[in-house]
Amino acid sequence: MSLLKKIILAVLIYWVFMLALFPAHLALSLAPLPANVGVSGVTGSIWSGRIESLSLPQRRLERLSWELSPWSLLLGKLSAEVQLGDRTSPVTGKGLLTWSMAGLSATDLRFEAPDSFILGRAKLPFQTQVSGELSLFVETLVQGQPWCEALKGKVFLNRTQVNNQFGEYPLGDIEVGLGCVDGKVQLTLDEAHNQLGVAGVIQLDENKMVRVTAKVRETAAQPEDLKQSLAFLGTKDSQGYYPIKYSGRIPGL
Repeated sequence: MSLLKKIILAVLIYWVFMLALFPAHLALSLAPLPANVGVSGVTGSIWSGRIESLSLPQRRLERLSWELSPWSLLLGKLSAEVQLGDRTSPVTGKGLLTWSMAGLSATDLRFEAPDSFILGRAKLPFQTQVSGELSLFVETLVQGQPWCEALKGKVFLNRTQVNNQFGEYPLGDIEVGLGCVDGKVQLTLDEAHNQLGVAGVIQLDENKMVRVTAKVRETAAQPEDLKQSLAFLGTKDSQGYYPIKYSGRIPGL
């Protein structure tokens, strides 16, 4: 091997080691993070690192770690196994996240958080307050226009309680299917998977708009305040269902 080739090889090996060992805290200090985002307790390298605390507007995440795949870079992608929190953390999650020029995608993603974290300080209509926990499971997600190219998963709303100026509504556990139709996120409710007698579709459209097309009937498990409110939805059909129609901006956004 000629001297020039040895020098080139040595330089390449040097840069590989430099990149592999490049400190995560230094990379984040150089990154153009928004002014309202704060990080602390950064350890490890850009390939395998950890952030002890990540502060976002009205929210806080703890113990965020990642393992980057160097082989994905050969395909023009950036893939990372990400884990958030632990058994003692109020917010937890994990999954495989991939970023490319086409956008973000995720596989086997799990995320769990209290409803208070999801809503932040958003002001909901009718002085509504929501408590409970959310569990998100995404088998496949591919970003597209306006929202998605592919999406398959489920959302579980556990021990959900809604209180507003009309009454108190212990809604219990609700299972929602996730899908993507013509680039728009669709949430599907099946009354077999909730105690509310609700079935229908919630669709997230462009420009932070949402469209609800659903129906609800009275059931024995419904809270009394909800039963008394059903008549305000309109006239029930021959099967006892009241219509639920809404089109407007996503509440809180």
